[in-house]
Parts: sequence; structure tokens; C-alpha cells
Amino acid sequence: MRFRFVKFRLEMTPMKNLMRAVLLVLAFAGIASIASLAADSGADLFKTKCASCHGADGKGETAMGKNMKVKDLGSADVQKQSDADLTAIVAKGKKPMPGYEGKLTNDQIQDVVKFVRSLKK
Repeated sequence: MRFRFVKFRLEMTPMKNLMRAVLLVLAFAGIASIASLAADSGADLFKTKCASCHGADGKGETAMGKNMKVKDLGSADVQKQSDADLTAIVAKGKKPMPGYEGKLTNDQIQDVVKFVRSLKK
């Protein structure tokens, strides 16, 4: 009887190892998917939503930005505004800029504001 228990235990060890490996792969895949969601950071959002006017560097040196006379987002004039002010501008818009409330989540808007802060000179 003892031999059967040992034999059964030996047979289960590869199964346990397989299960551990599967769980490890699933955990890694979960972490990777979370990391890809995190990659949807303020910089990525800025590039897709804002760069056409503000430019990738936030200086506003695009044809559209020059036409609309957008401010350099790294300038002291923009950077002195509070996070609440910048959040409101991104959410509600400021002529001629459209608002992104309802198009971006509050967290995404905060990520864009953090990115704008990173443009400080």
C-alpha cells in the first residue's frame, strides 16, 4: 500500500509541475497585458489626441498649431497653471481645442496632464 502511495505521488509531481508552469505562464501573460494597458500612458494619449496641433514635443510648431496660435506646453505660462486647471482644459476644452471629457477617462486625462508636466523647460 505504501508503494502505491509513493507511486501515485511520483505520478502527481509532473502534473503539479505542469500546473505550476501553466499558472506561471498565465500570471506572466496577465502582467504583460497590464503592462500593455499601462503603455496607454499620457505620452501615448498625447501623441494620438494632441500632437496633431501641439506637436509631439508640445511646442505647437505644427501647421495647425501655428494657425491656431497654441501655446508651448512646456512654457512657464502653461506650467504655472494648477493640475486642476490643466485637467479642466483637457476635459472641457478651450477654444479652439475640443474637450475630451467622455472621450478619455478621468485617469487618462490625468495621464495627459502628467505628460504635459513632463514638458516643463
